[in-house]
Amino acid sequence: MDALIQLLVGFLVAVAIAWLAYSLHSLSRSGAFAAALVGTIIFGLGGWQWAVILLVFFITSSLLTRLFKKQKVVLVDKFSKGGQRDASQVLANGGIAALFAGLSFFLPGVDWFWWAFAASVAAVNADTWATEIGVLSPDLPRLITNGKPVDRGTSGGISLFGTLAALAGSALVSLLAVLIRPSGSPGWVVAFLIFTSSGLLGALLDSLLGATVQGIYYCPRCGKETERHPLHLCGTQTGLIRGWNWLNNDLVNVACAASGALLAAITYGLFV
Repeated sequence: MDALIQLLVGFLVAVAIAWLAYSLHSLSRSGAFAAALVGTIIFGLGGWQWAVILLVFFITSSLLTRLFKKQKVVLVDKFSKGGQRDASQVLANGGIAALFAGLSFFLPGVDWFWWAFAASVAAVNADTWATEIGVLSPDLPRLITNGKPVDRGTSGGISLFGTLAALAGSALVSLLAVLIRPSGSPGWVVAFLIFTSSGLLGALLDSLLGATVQGIYYCPRCGKETERHPLHLCGTQTGLIRGWNWLNNDLVNVACAASGALLAAITYGLFV
């Protein structure tokens, strides 16, 4: 009965938050449904500790999307989607976390599930902070593969400004994860360092994939590279110039979250 009550409460809380985010235009309609599903799993099956970590990511990412919106408007044609997150974006960022929250319910007492969960959220938070804050860097980013300067918003471009933002985003989630963790695995300093480094490395992998194999397109009318396909914002059809056409930004975000979780899980196995 307690489990059913927790699941019901989790569902109601998740629906309320998804509706609020939809009302504030942070989520599209499909994004709101996906957020309600992910939230129900994490809130209802994981518990309040898991829910807090998810909320920190969701609130900070939504706030950062809104901040300095005028400065970022010139980059909107670079990204595959706008600031209103749809279902695929929600699932890409929260699906791995929901998986481990669900596993923790059906297989209680497995400590590394929390490690994988926390690190996956740390990774997507790091990636989001790097994107939202990094584009404000006074210096042009450089491609992670060869160090050449690229335009702001270019997939695979990194800067010191953005990397520090990624580190801060990962560290915030990691700090909360060690303070409220539901199990008593290794000391908090070790756990904090592992969560933070796993999250940062996951975000850097995101950049590496963006610079190498993510599908990047070109708009002949605007003369710009973009993630948008098949049509650019101007309505012109875009053509693939590098990467795999099936590997879009959402799948790269899944890889970011999964790599953070995998790194933490492997490190847990080595240290515990």
